[in-house]
Amino acid sequence: MSTATATLPHTAALARLGHALSDPTRAGVLLALREAPAYPSDLANALGVSRQVMTNQLACLRGCGLVEAIPDGRRVWYRLSDSHLAPSLDELMKVVLYIEPGCCDGEGCSCP
Repeated sequence: MSTATATLPHTAALARLGHALSDPTRAGVLLALREAPAYPSDLANALGVSRQVMTNQLACLRGCGLVEAIPDGRRVWYRLSDSHLAPSLDELMKVVLYIEPGCCDGEGCSCP
């Protein structure tokens, strides 16, 4: 797509994605969910944040249209809202590694 065909809705959608990725916790959630759906408590533990922080970040990601909540009895688990997101995040990580090759030390790294 050329810049001449970019529309205001395209720009707004891209800005929402940028907002979602601008927070390390939200970025971590998206990277975790590209691997598998998860419960908020598991995500909070994995990312080292409180459950309240995780609840707030998941609400933001839902508002951006990137994740969806799936009821499971009395609990709710989360997954990426579209099948295109996981491969897109993988591609974005490749760009990040190109720009900053030393960002992953190889231990516990979820880079592609």
